[in-house]
Amino acid sequence: MAAMARDLLAQDSVTSTLERITASATELVEGCDAAGILILRGTQVETLAPTDPFVTYSDDLQQQLGEGPCFDAARTSQGERVFRIADLATEHQRWPAYAPRAHALGVGSMMGFLLFTDDEDLGALNLYSRKPGAFTRDSETAGWLLASHAAVAFSSARTHAQMERAVATRHTIGEAMGILMGSHHVNEEEAFDVLRRYSQENNIKLREVARRICEQGDLA
Repeated sequence: MAAMARDLLAQDSVTSTLERITASATELVEGCDAAGILILRGTQVETLAPTDPFVTYSDDLQQQLGEGPCFDAARTSQGERVFRIADLATEHQRWPAYAPRAHALGVGSMMGFLLFTDDEDLGALNLYSRKPGAFTRDSETAGWLLASHAAVAFSSARTHAQMERAVATRHTIGEAMGILMGSHHVNEEEAFDVLRRYSQENNIKLREVARRICEQGDLA
């Protein structure tokens, strides 16, 4: 687990970090056949780094039906942050639409952990087994430890990616301002005003305006 934590922090992108998280679940958590991260944006579900296609099928099914254990975990910011389902075939009362269809997909048992909450974006790390009763209390402990490390690594990778994008955006805006200053014989403040006005008048993000200038040499 300690080696896994170091490995997560060593990943060079958000995507590789997420893929390592879900791969670690199948390697380290007893009974886990597949794993994925479910992100909920409003009522829209996004599946990240699934290790098996049926993870995506399960998440899509929960979005279509508006119910399911992963769906519930992802939108829960308070209270119980872990779920463990011993046998999905017995869960028709809690999820009458989802449970029988997921069981037909081959899902025997499930376990999930609230991974992060960020404004309205909520997510959960979800683990699947094709066998009922696959997850034990030890599995839950291992999964909880993985999720704790994963949240830190995910947050770190996302922050790093945001910083890289911010630096790249500033560079692009600076380059665009230089092009305007040279072609229109204006100073730095006037060049930025040109960018800002065009952005506001055309409802286009400032970085997109700057990118167009860098590619085309002007706003024409």
